[in-house]
Amino acid sequence: MSFDPTTIDFGRLGPAPQARVVVVGGCGGIGRSVVKACVKTGLRTTVMDLAASYERHPSPNEADFVAIDAHDEPSIIAGYEKIGEQGEIDALINLVGYRDDLINVADRDSTSWDDVISGNLRSAFLICRHALPRMAQASAIVNVSSGLAVRVLPGYAPYSAAKAGVIALTKGIATENAPRVRANAVAPAAVKTAFLAGGTGRVDDEEGDWDAQFSGYIKMTPMNRLAVAEDIVGPILFLAGPASCFMTGQVLYVNGGGLTP
Repeated sequence: MSFDPTTIDFGRLGPAPQARVVVVGGCGGIGRSVVKACVKTGLRTTVMDLAASYERHPSPNEADFVAIDAHDEPSIIAGYEKIGEQGEIDALINLVGYRDDLINVADRDSTSWDDVISGNLRSAFLICRHALPRMAQASAIVNVSSGLAVRVLPGYAPYSAAKAGVIALTKGIATENAPRVRANAVAPAAVKTAFLAGGTGRVDDEEGDWDAQFSGYIKMTPMNRLAVAEDIVGPILFLAGPASCFMTGQVLYVNGGGLTP
């Protein structure tokens, strides 16, 4: 019988009960599963995301919601000011990111390049930059990068460049803020979420026959399937909690063995 990752009990490898966790991009495919696990394990959870994404995928009643636009620095600052009224942040989980149409570098214009870099790398910088003064002692930042940061496929150059930058940004934060704040990254492979269509809030149809479309990719993956959102939750919560207290500046690759850098 195959293992069903949706049945995982995330237990106490993650942050302690009542820890204050901010999940940026918490209305996305992986984000919703992270928020669900945070609420289930008794964390005081705040979701930050676009208002339009929240309307499509509202957070559980137990989680607070603050609307932000990750492209807009004043919006992020205002969002943190609202959160700051409730105390320091114990863990920041940043899942913001998307790709656009798959266009080779030779055919891509600078506007589309800048948009992808801004939406993935600049946003991560702003989200972390303005969270740092509000982070508690022995707190954690978890940025979600991508396996495409090191295994670049045709058409993904700006996304891969941005996600590689997220890894470098994470390592910089780790070295600059230890031991008060730890910073690590999770780099998933393809996950059955709206990202495969372009990203939550950016596409009308978030569904697809992903197993059929990625059949060749699945054959090259030792675990012989695509990831689902729950596959990524455990590594994120582990890095966000005290069980990983001696880990900082690291990257966890979650890809079913398809990439072993």
